Amino acid sequence: PPSLLHAECLPGRCGEPRFRMDEAVRLAVDGGKVIEDSQEFAAANGFAHAELVGLCKSLATGGFITTEATSRQSLQLTKEGELVVTSGSPEAVVFGCVPAEGGIASEELDQRAGAAAKVGLSKAIQNKWLQVVKQPLSADELAAAEAAAAAAGKKKAATDRKLVQRLVGSVEDAVQAQLRAAKGGSPPPDAELAVLKKRGLLAVATVKALRVAAGPQHGNWGRKPASDLTHEMVLRGTWRDALFKPVNVDAAGVAPAGGALHPLLKVRSMFREIFLEMGFAEMPTQQYVESSFWNFDALYQPQQHPARDAHDTFFIKTPAQTRELPADYMERVRATHEVGGEGLSDEFNSRSTGWRYDWSEDEARKNLLRTHTTAASSRTLYQIAQLAKANGGAFQPQKYFSIDRVFRNEALDATHLAEFHQVEGFVIDRNLSLGNLMGTIADFYRRLGPEFKHMKFKPTYNPYTEPSMEFHCYHEGLGKWVEVGNSGVFRPEMLRPMGFDEDVQVIAWGMSLERPTMIKYGYDNIRDLFGHRIDLGMVRKHPIVRWT
Repeated sequence: PPSLLHAECLPGRCGEPRFRMDEAVRLAVDGGKVIEDSQEFAAANGFAHAELVGLCKSLATGGFITTEATSRQSLQLTKEGELVVTSGSPEAVVFGCVPAEGGIASEELDQRAGAAAKVGLSKAIQNKWLQVVKQPLSADELAAAEAAAAAAGKKKAATDRKLVQRLVGSVEDAVQAQLRAAKGGSPPPDAELAVLKKRGLLAVATVKALRVAAGPQHGNWGRKPASDLTHEMVLRGTWRDALFKPVNVDAAGVAPAGGALHPLLKVRSMFREIFLEMGFAEMPTQQYVESSFWNFDALYQPQQHPARDAHDTFFIKTPAQTRELPADYMERVRATHEVGGEGLSDEFNSRSTGWRYDWSEDEARKNLLRTHTTAASSRTLYQIAQLAKANGGAFQPQKYFSIDRVFRNEALDATHLAEFHQVEGFVIDRNLSLGNLMGTIADFYRRLGPEFKHMKFKPTYNPYTEPSMEFHCYHEGLGKWVEVGNSGVFRPEMLRPMGFDEDVQVIAWGMSLERPTMIKYGYDNIRDLFGHRIDLGMVRKHPIVRWT
C-alpha cells in the first residue's frame, strides 16, 4: 500500500539502512495519502511503535499532521499457543510418544511427554487416537509391587498396570495447523476459534493505533513555529514570514495555587457587611482565654449554674486564675449576686433579691476558654458605662457586634461542635422592648436571604436576660426546625452594677456562624464544614452561593 514505505524503495535512499522516521511519515502523508494504521506502518518500516506515536504527537502539535486514535480487535497467540506452533499440540506430542506396537505404561508416558502428558492424553483419548487398558502384572512384577507397598506402609499393592495404546496408525495435528493459520492472518471458523480460546491458546487483544494524515502546516514541514511575537521580529519585520503556534483561546487557565475562601469565611464576611449596613460597630474579640468573672459573673450567672461545671466548660490549668479585675465593680457584682445590690447606692442598686448565696472571688477568677462572645459584650458594656461616667453621665445609644470563636465541652453530633463560631450583637438605648429585639433580628435575617424566611421565636430561660427567646429556622436538608440563635433583654442585675440608669435597656442576641452556613450551603453535618474531618478540596470546589 502507498502508506507502507520501505527505505529501499525510495529514490536516493538505496544503500542506506534506514531513513529518518519523520521523513518517512512526511512522505507517507504527502500528496493526500494517509497512514491508516500506525501499527502496520511501524512494523513495515522497522520502527518502534511507541517512538512513532511520540513523533506523531509532536508533529500534530505543530499542525504538520493530524492524528485520529483507532482501535481494532486482533487475535494473538498466547505463550502456550506459540509452543504449539513450534512443537505441536499436547495431544500430538503424547501420540508421538506412544509406540505403534504394544503400547507404553502410563508412568513412562508421563516421563516422556512431560508437561503435555496430562492434557495431551485426555485430548488424544477424546479424539479416539489412544486408549488406556489395564494389563495384569506378572508373578515377578506382582511380588515386587507387594514388597514396595509393604515398604511404603500400604496394606494392598496394585495387581495390574495402565497401558496406553494407539488406536490409529497416524494423526493430523489440526490444532497446530489452525494456530499457524491464525498467526498468518487467517483465523479458523468460529466454532474452532472458540475451542482454541477456551484452551488458552488464542486470545483477543485490542490493538490501539493512529490514523495519520497531512495537517494544515504540512507545507511548512521542518520549520519550528514560534510561540511568541518578539520585539526583534517587529523591528526586523521577520514576523511577516514567521510561522506561529496556534493559540487556543478556549483553553482553561492554570488553576490558582491558593486564595480560595472557606464557606465560613464567606458567610462571616457577609454577616459583617450586614451588621455594618445596619449601623453596628465591631467589638474587640481577640481574647480566647477569659476569666469566669467576665464570662459568667458579670452576666449575673450564679456560680452554681450547670453551665459553669467542668462537663460544659474547658477550664485552664495554667494560669488557673486571672489577676486583673476591677475591684470596685467586682464588689458591686458580689453584692448583686448575694443580696440583689442591697446596701449599694441607688446608682448601682438593681433592687433585686439576688441569688442568695455566698459569692466566691476565687471562683470568679478562674480562667477558661470563653463559652460565648457575650464575655466581650460584658467588657464592652462596662467600658461604655465608664466612658459615660467620665463624661458626666452623658449616655449615647450604641450598637455593637462580634464574630469569633467560642469553646464548649459538648458531645459532637451533626449539629454540635466543641469549637465553633458565634455571632453576637447588642443595642443599648433607653426604653427598649422585646418588640425592638424581634424587629432587629427579623431585619438581620431578612437581609441574609429567602432561606431564612421561615423563622419562629420560642420563649426560653437565660440567667442574664429577661425576657428571653430562642429563634429557629427551617433546614430543608435536615427536614426540621434548627435553633440558630438565642436572644433577650439584659437584666437590671447585669446593667445596674455597671452604673447604667434604670431606663437604659440592652437588647442582645447570639447565634452560631456554622448553622446559617449549613442552611445556605445545604450541609447536613456540621463536621463536614468545620473541624478535622473537612475535605480541603471542598474549599476550592464548593458552589457559589448568592446571598439575596
